[in-house]
Amino acid sequence: MKNYVSSGDHFTITAAAAIVSGQMVVAGSVYGVAQESVASGADVVLVRKGIFQLPKTSAQAWTVGAKIYWDAGNAVCTTSASGNTLIGAAAAVAANPSATGLVLLDGAIR
Repeated sequence: MKNYVSSGDHFTITAAAAIVSGQMVVAGSVYGVAQESVASGADVVLVRKGIFQLPKTSAQAWTVGAKIYWDAGNAVCTTSASGNTLIGAAAAVAANPSATGLVLLDGAIR
């Protein structure tokens, strides 16, 4: 197929700020985990699908399959939909309290 470019599972953007490898990044409707650390203005590859250990709202307990949202203001994953971006689902149980949780990113544009 002549017009195929990529699966889109890895997507390159220009960093609007310095980014650390493993950091969740949201650019408009596109989100993913940074593959490497870069300075502001540099290109960074976002991994848009897969299971990642990400920071979470400590005072929440997660069940497998619960919808997970990105709270950009607090830079954590949460089960609270209000004002946040849906990014996927919990891939494992996460206790209350706990600092991180496993999140299955689905790569969907919302």
